Amino acid sequence: MLIAGLIERLRSLKLHGMARALVDLGATRSGAELSFEDRLTLMIDHEEAERASRALRRRQQVAKLRFPDASIEEVDLRRRQGLSRSALLALARCEWIRAGHNVLLTGKTGVGKTWLACALGERACREGFSVRYLRLPALFAAMQAARGDGTAPRLIERLGKVQLLILDDFALYPLDSEQRRDLMEIVEERAQRRSTLLTSQLPVKAWHAAFGDPTLADAVLDRLVHNAYRLELDVDKGKSLRDAGAPPELQ
Repeated sequence: MLIAGLIERLRSLKLHGMARALVDLGATRSGAELSFEDRLTLMIDHEEAERASRALRRRQQVAKLRFPDASIEEVDLRRRQGLSRSALLALARCEWIRAGHNVLLTGKTGVGKTWLACALGERACREGFSVRYLRLPALFAAMQAARGDGTAPRLIERLGKVQLLILDDFALYPLDSEQRRDLMEIVEERAQRRSTLLTSQLPVKAWHAAFGDPTLADAVLDRLVHNAYRLELDVDKGKSLRDAGAPPELQ
């Protein structure tokens, strides 16, 4: 009865990892042979592991990655030109996020830009960083709705706090004046403090012309490009992963 009462008290305190560890210890003969300190250590270890697992699940849910199952371990370097093993390992360490640097992924349709971006986002989640994935059209739609109900400043503030913001399909569509200003405000909120990962079909040298407003283009691109790692992806013999018959999750 004493153990049952302790288990209930641990659960009421939301120490579910410790409660489960205590149940497991009571179910094994070896548990009774452990010292009090050893049992307490095991219970604390279980609690820490469970809390870390819950926190990771929350970060992954908030990130809303387009390909949530993408991972660095699954990247096939043989299929992606422009991405070396040393560059991949450097990005996987996430030091660029700690330093507030950006990553620019460019390449034709089908080379795996979005999948790789999601793999880097998943890695960042595992390293304890907050992540958010958004396609540019969805971002602009959210900003338009936020302006309509007066919550645009709060949305910009929230996006500014995300440690890794992934913006997919940059410069895929022409930007209107409102969208250019929205992007400028978001980039300005994050500049030098938080990391942004952009994917685009256009090479970086073409972004200025695609932006549409030379003055705002200078301001936005200066904040995005000057401290960014650039990766221009390609695949063997110029074929896309889609043409090569890769499964959808790798495209």
